[in-house]
Formats: sequence, C-alpha cells, structure tokens
Amino acid sequence: MSFFANQSREQLRTTWRTAWERRQSGLPLEPLQAQIADVIEAHPEYQAFIASEAVLQQEFTPVEGRENPFLHMGLHLAIHEQVGTDRPAGIRAIHERLTRRSGSAHEAEHHMIEILATALWEAQRAGQAPDEATYLERLQRL
Repeated sequence: MSFFANQSREQLRTTWRTAWERRQSGLPLEPLQAQIADVIEAHPEYQAFIASEAVLQQEFTPVEGRENPFLHMGLHLAIHEQVGTDRPAGIRAIHERLTRRSGSAHEAEHHMIEILATALWEAQRAGQAPDEATYLERLQRL
C-alpha cells in the first residue's frame, strides 16, 4: 500500500508543503521528500501556492475547470516510480525514447501523464485495477 494511502487531504498537502519548505531552507530531506521537492521545483507555476496557507484548504473541482496541482504532481511521482522500477515492463524504454524526442524528461512525463490519468480514470470507472497492457500500448503510440 502506498505511503500516501492513509493520509487525509490536509496531511497529504502538508507533506508536500513541508518537503518544499525544507528544500527552500536547505534542510536535509528524506528520499520521498526529495522526490516531492524535485517535482515542485520542476513546476514553478505551483511553488507560491504550495508555500501558502491556502494550500491546505483549496478545492479543485471539475466544475471550476482548474487543474489540481497535487494530482498533476502526484502523477509525475507515479511516472517516476514506474520508470525507476520499469513496471510495467518496458515503460523505462518508452520514457527514454520520449525524453530523446522531446528533449526533456519533464516534457516526456507530461505526455505520459495524460495516458496514465486516462488509465486510472477508466479503472476507477470500471471498479478494477488499471489494464497494464492497454496502458503500455497507448504509451508506445506516443
């Protein structure tokens, strides 16, 4: 089970905020905090929000039409984990190919995130685990 699974929304957001505060202060980071801070660092558009008190209470609903920065950055973490473990098998090679083509690992991840988000949405809607074969097939088409 995921480290994040048993955290409330406020606890989860505090984890992100603390990682960013520690990075900004030059304090040592736990490995997960370092990964979180790296993702935040790659998203300057979210940094002021993460540092603010509003981060703990802000709502992000589809009706508002605003992207949820925690979902977006969390999907980056998921892609990092998948690439690091090469699970599903072959995703590391896809990431490397997309990175070469786009010139940036971050840009490659943005393309991959769209596919991951769709796979997760479909799995949730169907009430089952994501279909790894379909997920990989879609990634290979990028």
